[in-house]
Amino acid sequence: MKPSLATIGVVALLSACSMGPMTMNKVDNAALPEAVRVPAGQTLRMVATGVGEITYECREKAAAAGQYEWAFVAPVAALHAGDKRNVGKYYAGPTWEAADGSKVTGKQVAVSPAAPGNIPLQLVKTDPAMGSGAMTGVTYIQRLNTKGGVAPSMACDAASKGKRQQVAYEADYAFYGG
Repeated sequence: MKPSLATIGVVALLSACSMGPMTMNKVDNAALPEAVRVPAGQTLRMVATGVGEITYECREKAAAAGQYEWAFVAPVAALHAGDKRNVGKYYAGPTWEAADGSKVTGKQVAVSPAAPGNIPLQLVKTDPAMGSGAMTGVTYIQRLNTKGGVAPSMACDAASKGKRQQVAYEADYAFYGG
């Protein structure tokens, strides 16, 4: 007996739902700068788009008394699936937390320049996940397709020391497991 079109549709829908809350996308690592490619043996598990802000603070340069710069403080972003559903958040740590409560933190391994006016591409090696869920087994995260997020262009001097400025940004985060 041949399955009906309705049966095939239900099976396809259930299969899509079983992939987890984040949309699966293809990432062509061979086309990325070598510094931010994931190591061999890693499998793409999910992709989410982060939309949020990066906070910078005007601070005196550590190695240059009397000179000031905008210093990175922290990011905060909502993570969205391909259909724009909120599937988690990204915040200081750095921490990526799925809507199911599972989360990972990590350390930057490498960066690679992006187009002017955009924060760099990034590769992060994660620590083991906390909680059980979408982040379980994630070992690397790439930040790709960045838009905005660079330090403010306004003056940073003694008069503005301590001032904080939020800058809008967007990036795709690709999550891998080994």
